[in-house]
Amino acid sequence: MPAQKKSLKLILLSLFLILLIVFGEHLSRNSLLPALATRVDGSSSPIASSAFSLLQKLDEQLCRALRCVNRSVSDFAAWKITSVTLSPENAREGLKNDLNQFVMQVQLQNRLALSVLFPNLEITLTDAEESEIKSIQFTPQEWLPSAWQESHTDFLNQGAPSGEIFSSELPISLPQNAAGYRVRIFYPEK
Repeated sequence: MPAQKKSLKLILLSLFLILLIVFGEHLSRNSLLPALATRVDGSSSPIASSAFSLLQKLDEQLCRALRCVNRSVSDFAAWKITSVTLSPENAREGLKNDLNQFVMQVQLQNRLALSVLFPNLEITLTDAEESEIKSIQFTPQEWLPSAWQESHTDFLNQGAPSGEIFSSELPISLPQNAAGYRVRIFYPEK
């Protein structure tokens, strides 16, 4: 009889511990999921990718059962700027462009295995000494291609799908003394 009581206590304690872990994961999901998310660019091991996929399925089941809000997260580490090029707006005019109108082509990728909120883009123009001349900021509505926005009407809440690559062409006017540029992503403070 005492062995059965000990066994029952151990089973109840184990169930309580499992329940505590499951609800702990659920309550901290907005910080835990991005921290554990694997990369879709091939830099994560197959075992880690499988384990994260299993965690996502468990989390989805918990969200359905507990009716939680499954919202995208903001995570700088998710984004990779894969390419940036700056060229004259009208290639035939070349450097004779009096208005200094240029087009910056930017390509970004969400590398995480989950949806991530879209960041803002900032282009910093510098002179020959690399001193900042001008800073230009673009919201997601400004830098995301309009065709993509029209086909994904709730993109600000849904975020960028896992692995998705976005290519944008942003018209900018360069000051005469511009010699370089830097591109960064950021999430505005709320």
